[in-house]
Amino acid sequence: MFFPEGQVRVFVYGEPVNMRLSFDGLYALTRHTMGEDPLSGALFAFINRRATQIKILYWDRTGFCVWAKRLEQGRLISNWDAVTTREMDWTGLKLLLEGIEPRRVRKRYRRPHQSAETSRSTRHGTV
Repeated sequence: MFFPEGQVRVFVYGEPVNMRLSFDGLYALTRHTMGEDPLSGALFAFINRRATQIKILYWDRTGFCVWAKRLEQGRLISNWDAVTTREMDWTGLKLLLEGIEPRRVRKRYRRPHQSAETSRSTRHGTV
């Protein structure tokens, strides 16, 4: 899989999938259940119930390709209740394949540290 990283759209199907599905079955899930166009060039990821296998369907301008991975230990995701059909970026897919669940992380910004005198004088209008 050679893709320009910034331009790849990745869709993860939010329900367990029977890993016996191949090109036609995954195409049907992508087209009818997910409502996406399988010929768009995006990657479509499908995970089995035990979360030990993943298949990725994509179109490479000459035909469909299915890439599969089976973990020997561990799981791709820890809880199906937290998984929804969603779009993620290429980095999120790489993390998922490495066994790291990409989650939405809130960034917390802190203001630069002010001394007590500076903050008191600023609040009272004196500097």
